[in-house]
Amino acid sequence: MVWQSAADFWAMGGYGLYVWGSFGATALGVALEVWLLGRGQRAGIKQLQRMQRWEAE
Repeated sequence: MVWQSAADFWAMGGYGLYVWGSFGATALGVALEVWLLGRGQRAGIKQLQRMQRWEAE
């Protein structure tokens, strides 16, 4: 596709809201997934550390 201006690019032939909304929702979903994975990993490590301390007693 060829756009005559930056505004035409952002409008995406009238589908800009759908295109950029979908892109934004996907980016938000990926960022949320990465954050949740990190949070789960930290919780798992803390649980393992507690279990190791418990077994050492």
